[in-house]
Amino acid sequence: RSYSSPDTEGQILNSFVQYFGDSLVRKIKRMPLIEETVMPGDSLLTLPVVIIGNGPSGICLSYLLSGYRPYLSPEAIHPNPILHTKLEEARHLSIVDQDLEYLSEGLEGRSSNPVAVLFDTLLHPDADFGYDYPPVLHWKLEQHNYIPHIVLGKGPPGGAWHSMEGSMLTISFGDWMELPGLTFKEWAASKRRNIKSDRVTPEEIACYYKHYVKVMGLQKNFRDNVYITSVSRLYRGKDDEDRSQLNENISTQHLEMEDGQKSLIKRNWEVRGYQRATDGSHVPFCLFAENVALATGTFDSPGRLQVEGEDFPFVLHSMSDFGAAISKGKLRGKADPVLIVGAGLTAADAVLCAYNNNIPVIHVFRRRVTDTSLIFKQLPKKLYPEYHKVYHMMCTQLHSVDSNLHSAYTSFPEHNVLSFKPEMKCVLQSASGLKKILKFSVALVLIGSHPNLFFLKDQGHSIGHHSNQPITCKGNPIEIDPYTYECTKEANLFALGPLVGDNFVRFLKGGALGIARCLAIRQKKKHDLIESGDGGGDGVP
Repeated sequence: RSYSSPDTEGQILNSFVQYFGDSLVRKIKRMPLIEETVMPGDSLLTLPVVIIGNGPSGICLSYLLSGYRPYLSPEAIHPNPILHTKLEEARHLSIVDQDLEYLSEGLEGRSSNPVAVLFDTLLHPDADFGYDYPPVLHWKLEQHNYIPHIVLGKGPPGGAWHSMEGSMLTISFGDWMELPGLTFKEWAASKRRNIKSDRVTPEEIACYYKHYVKVMGLQKNFRDNVYITSVSRLYRGKDDEDRSQLNENISTQHLEMEDGQKSLIKRNWEVRGYQRATDGSHVPFCLFAENVALATGTFDSPGRLQVEGEDFPFVLHSMSDFGAAISKGKLRGKADPVLIVGAGLTAADAVLCAYNNNIPVIHVFRRRVTDTSLIFKQLPKKLYPEYHKVYHMMCTQLHSVDSNLHSAYTSFPEHNVLSFKPEMKCVLQSASGLKKILKFSVALVLIGSHPNLFFLKDQGHSIGHHSNQPITCKGNPIEIDPYTYECTKEANLFALGPLVGDNFVRFLKGGALGIARCLAIRQKKKHDLIESGDGGGDGVP
C-alpha cells in the first residue's frame, strides 16, 4: 500500500472542512487518515450517518437525509380510497413524519417490504395494473431536517449501473428507474436525448443518476473512488474503565449500574478504507459513525459453479468481460462456439450479444424450458420481444443426436456443468446422468451475483434471516425491521435495496424512506436531550 503525501491528505481534510463547516476544523484535523494511528479512545469526529454504496439506494437515502420531504399534493387523489383517506388525515405532515406502519397496512405489491410497497404506490399509483398515473406527492427542501452524512462509493454516483453492458435495454420502464424529484423524461429532455421506447439502456440510467446527484445539490455528501476495508463496532461509556467490560453482545442502549443509575453507551461504528487518488496512490482513512447504512447492492461477487477448471482465464463471469472480448476481436474467426451458462436475463443478454455478432452459442441451463419460474414466463411478449426471441430458441433449438453444434444456437436444458478442461472443453451431465464433452472458444457463467460484505464481521453472515449463511438477495437477505430497515441483529446498522430483497429501483426507495424516518426521530430525541441538558455526545449535531 502506498501512502499519500501530506498535500493529498490535506485535500481530503479540506473537503471535510468544507462539508461540515469551520466550527469543526479542529476536530477534523485530528481525524486520522493513517490506519496505524487510530486509537478507539480518541476524541474524534463522529458522523451521524455513513452510507456505504452510491448506487440508487445510497443516492435516494442521501436525498431524504439532505432535508427533502414528500407531501401529499393539494390536487392529488390516490386511486386507493382507503390509503387516500389515511393520507388526508395528516395532509399537513410530510410522509417522513407519519406512521408508516399505519399507512402501509393492507397494501399489496411486488415487494415483501411494506414500506417499499407504500412508497411505490405513492410514486407510481397502480403501476402493476398498467396505469401511468402521476405521483400523488410533491417535494419540499427543508434545511432544518438535514442530517449530516457521507456516501462512499467505488466509482461515480450510480454504482453498478456504470459497469453494466451499455447497449442492452433495462428490464424496467425508464420512469420506474427514476428517483424522487426528477423524472427520467425531464432529464432526457434537458440533455436532448431522444428516448425511443419506454425501456432505456443502462448507460442512460447511469448518466441520469450521476446528473441527479448534481442537480439535487447532493455532491457535498459524496466521495468517489472509495474502498471500504472494515466496518466494526466500537463501544464507548462515560467511564473509561467501563469500556473494557463491554462486548459485542450488548443489546441495550443503557447498562444498569450497581447503584441503579444508567450509563448511556454510545454504540459507534469505525469505518476504515482508502480513497484511490488520481496518481493511483491509496489514501487510508478512518471515520466514526453513529449509524451505518449498507447500500452496496448485489453485483460485487458473480455467482460461481464451484466446479473444476472454473478459474481458467477463458471462463468469464460478467457481461462486461464478454463485451470486452468481443470488442477487442478475441472471438473473431473462432470456429468453436461460445458456451453460456444460465437461464436468467443476463444470460439472455449474452445470447443476444453473441447472436448479433454472428458468434455461435451453446446455451446450458439446469431448468426445464417449461419451468414456470423462468423469468421469461413473467414478461409480456409485446414489451420484451428480444427476451422472448431467446426463450423461443431455448425451446425449439434443443440439442439432439442429429443437431449441429456449430449452428447459430443450441440449447442444453436440464444440464449441469461438471468441469472445464484446459484444452477448452467442458463436461456436461444431463438429468438422466448422460455425460457429454463439448469444445468451446470461451465460457461465460452468468448464474446471478451476490453481495460482498467482507468488510463486516464474519462477512455479515450473522445478520441474515438464516444465521451463519452468506447474504443473498433471494434466499438469505439481511433481516431488518420492516418499518425502519434497521438490522434486527445489529442496532444502528441499516440496510436497503437488494440486500433486503428489493431488486427493483422502484422498491428500494422505500428503504430510504424507512431509514430517514427512523433517523429523524432519533435525531429529534437526541436534540431534545441536549436542549434539556440531560444528554450530549461526540456526534455532529
